[in-house]
Amino acid sequence: MIQNINFQSNSPIQWDVDSLYYEFSAAVAPKLPAIPCTTFDAELHQQGVTKIIPLDLSPQMQSIAPATSPVISAYFLSICPQNSLKTSSPATAQLFYVIKGRGKTESEYGTMEWSKGDLFTLPSCAGAIHAASEDTAIYWVTDEALVNYLGVTATKPRFQPCLYQGDRIFAELKQIAQEPGARKRNRIGVILGNNATQLTRSLTHTLWALMVYLPGGSEQKPHRHNSVALDLVIVGSESGYTLVGKSLDEDGNIINGERVYWKSGSVFVTPPGLWHSHHNDSDLDAFILPIQDAAFQSYMRTLDQRWS
Repeated sequence: MIQNINFQSNSPIQWDVDSLYYEFSAAVAPKLPAIPCTTFDAELHQQGVTKIIPLDLSPQMQSIAPATSPVISAYFLSICPQNSLKTSSPATAQLFYVIKGRGKTESEYGTMEWSKGDLFTLPSCAGAIHAASEDTAIYWVTDEALVNYLGVTATKPRFQPCLYQGDRIFAELKQIAQEPGARKRNRIGVILGNNATQLTRSLTHTLWALMVYLPGGSEQKPHRHNSVALDLVIVGSESGYTLVGKSLDEDGNIINGERVYWKSGSVFVTPPGLWHSHHNDSDLDAFILPIQDAAFQSYMRTLDQRWS
């Protein structure tokens, strides 16, 4: 039995006003709100209006600010021809994928020109102005949710801005797809990296990006990981889908999975820890761009990537 121990405090300030005490078994594994399997439709960036469209799941997650996952805040940018749009974020890492259009982005780092299919990254900065010469839609992904949760401010850039041109991405992907045994791999894809983040082999120190190729009539076997995946459908038949579920049968197939059907230009969220597989039932090739906080998870040694 624990004996009484007397402690005396002479402090006149009530430092214990916010103190709480939990019994171990009741608090060691708190049940946080689940991250829903959600789709953000392409129609959100097809309204013909210049604006920022948050892909916000903060009410479902009880986040303190707009967020798409506990680490990531994602948006669609819709920019009409000859219009410009300013983005500003406390993020330490920002990714921009040009769904359609052409233009340029000005920031404290200089001016970067881009067109459909290009992907570019910016580290922490005061803001960026995106000017479009054509009708433009951009997928903007940041680690703002993590920064807001920590209540911190970026003090220095962690990497240099980088442009990944669409032609180069698909040339690399084509080369990988033609390698012997490519069709037997769990995924046919190219991971985008940066010289500053070779340790985690990732796009930035927090964000990870993969361009996935699914030939017509193919499927890619289930896998799972602890990072949340935000998948942009670059090109995909609406008969194609991603199957998401909690468990596998003895043959490695997902049991009672939920089908998330694809639509070009839309984004769907795959919650952490769930098995998911891609199925292209059409005759057309499909391309999907998953963005994850896997770089951060890898550095923490908590990603736990598994394949069926």
